[in-house]
Amino acid sequence: MPQLAETYACVPSTERGRGILISGHPKSNCILYTNGRSVIILDLSNPLQVSIYGEHAYPATVARFSPNGEWIASADVSGTVRIWGAHNDHVLKKEFKVLSGRIDDLQWSPDGLRIVACGDGKGKSLVRAFMWDSGTNVGEFDGHSRRVLSCAFKPTRPFRIATCGEDFLVNFYEGPPFKFKLSRRDHSNFVNCVRFSPDGSKFISVSSDKKGIIFDGKNGDKIGELSSENGHKGSIYAVSWSPDGKQVLTVSADKSAKVWEISEDNNGKLKKTLTPPGSGGVDDMVVGCLWQNDYLVTVSLGGTFSIFSASDLEKSPLQLSGHMKNVAALAVLNNPKVILSSSYDGLIVKWIQGVGYSGKLQRKENSQIKCFAAVDEELVTSGFDNKIWRVSLQGDQCGDANSIDIGGQPKDLSLALHSPELALVTTDSGVVMVRGAKVVSTINLGFPVTASAIAPDGSEAIVGGQDGKLHIYSVSGDTLAEEAVLEKHRGAVSVIRYSPDVSMFASADVNREAVVWDRASREVKLKNMLYHTARINCLAWSPDNSMVATGSLDTCVIVYEIDKPASSRMTIKGAHLGGVYGLVFTDEQTVVSSGEDACIRVWRLTSN
Repeated sequence: MPQLAETYACVPSTERGRGILISGHPKSNCILYTNGRSVIILDLSNPLQVSIYGEHAYPATVARFSPNGEWIASADVSGTVRIWGAHNDHVLKKEFKVLSGRIDDLQWSPDGLRIVACGDGKGKSLVRAFMWDSGTNVGEFDGHSRRVLSCAFKPTRPFRIATCGEDFLVNFYEGPPFKFKLSRRDHSNFVNCVRFSPDGSKFISVSSDKKGIIFDGKNGDKIGELSSENGHKGSIYAVSWSPDGKQVLTVSADKSAKVWEISEDNNGKLKKTLTPPGSGGVDDMVVGCLWQNDYLVTVSLGGTFSIFSASDLEKSPLQLSGHMKNVAALAVLNNPKVILSSSYDGLIVKWIQGVGYSGKLQRKENSQIKCFAAVDEELVTSGFDNKIWRVSLQGDQCGDANSIDIGGQPKDLSLALHSPELALVTTDSGVVMVRGAKVVSTINLGFPVTASAIAPDGSEAIVGGQDGKLHIYSVSGDTLAEEAVLEKHRGAVSVIRYSPDVSMFASADVNREAVVWDRASREVKLKNMLYHTARINCLAWSPDNSMVATGSLDTCVIVYEIDKPASSRMTIKGAHLGGVYGLVFTDEQTVVSSGEDACIRVWRLTSN
């Protein structure tokens, strides 16, 4: 059976002008964050070890480990909290509807028996604390009038809860059962984050007014603040305490992170400003942070993690990044062997097997990407306008880009691999042939076109239609001559691919069937490939022509061996939450998949 070898994780979903939450495991170097409906558990000491929980029905917003590290509580935009096991099968323990709107933060009590959650209540309560096993309320939380952005549980007895939000307030509650004690109006803008120190003696709040204020943990009095000398120049989105409680890490819209020493008189003095590497654009605003043992983790608006070392702040940070949106296409470059992935927001990321993230390809023209093809020196992309972009590749950098207007929105594009200046692009009603940077012919085929492929030597093209028929054309000069029509599919053809040695081709349709054809005789070579339960989005051949893999909206990848019946297939269930959209083989035994969950996974195949 196929084994998961590596996962290249997606990055956290971010939102302009808001902090995001990443949280850590109490005993190890694992961190938790959310993207879409997924909760991601990532091990900082081995970033290719990733576990993903995808059971939320709505986009998840925050997740936290229980104090003993055995359970995870995660919350979503519908106000639901799910509590599930941190290991293996992530078995669901409880699910509670806590608020009537989005939950922005949640925290466990130090004894692991209670959870406090806060967020947007749509006119009802904005904060609730409840027993983790029964969901019964433990207290009343009055005193906020607008969305509550953050909450914190004092980690030592006597228990206290602090909350802060968009009404500029920091509120303090005593309990359990919790009741309102006092409200502090020291900030003049949204208060984005509040956190107790590990010993519970004090807590700090940070705000969009660029201030950080320190309060007494037992009675809620203001006892100090972060120095305004060399302070942040933008909104402070998040704060995290060092394990010894003597320092804090803050991050801000001014694109920097700062480490502060909290002195005996409870004021904060700047120790070091950390600037995560970046181009200085909006995407480099820092919106999340976590002090996890010796790791200082910051997250930028573009989703990039920068991991600094607490024991050596001078050391340049390790960067981890990836996609935030659906990864719709994959390509492999052989020299050296790298995997390229593209998501529709225009991001192209480079990955190296065994290493993981190895940089983003910065294109000069950052347009959206729908179709994507790559050969060793060039990328060809098309977006949601009428243009095709040809971008030259020089190592890590993209060189000059040429755009070609083809007069309609491209639906599919394929390159003739042995003469890659020739590209075949399909539009709604026909195909366009492009050589280099110019359109050489636009051919109306008279039927709605849904997929196409061109042979590596450019001599033959196969076009699939809405009616499920495959039309085979010979290419002479700039014209197409129809040679044959193959009828087998019972739904619109979604993808066509030639085998590497061009002796076969495979096609798949939206009615969940795939077919392998012999190219010379145009007969069906492998039939009954009907094991998906939804449309097939992508298809890939192994380099030695012995296997074909299909990826579908039903979240599965199925690998068929050409010389065995379709029933002896290998199935990877639940490869990607929301569907599989990209597939490619890197060698005979390795297939790489990508999908709606913005993750990329590498699978080792061992034949049955």
